[in-house]
Amino acid sequence: MKINYFEDTDTAFIEFTSQRVAKTRKLCENIYIDLDEQENLVSMKIEHAEKSANILEFTFERQAKATE
Repeated sequence: MKINYFEDTDTAFIEFTSQRVAKTRKLCENIYIDLDEQENLVSMKIEHAEKSANILEFTFERQAKATE
């Protein structure tokens, strides 16, 4: 996963895979997702990210798989 934040446009771009984008869907006014041919998530664009997604407070945690 790769996350870019562009201060000049206040846009966050999150790339989950490097697959080719087949279509883009608008989820709401400021959020767009890109999908591949199988409709798997490729990337997400968040406009007005500082305000709508609190991008300045970003953290990442990976949780271990639960064992049965």
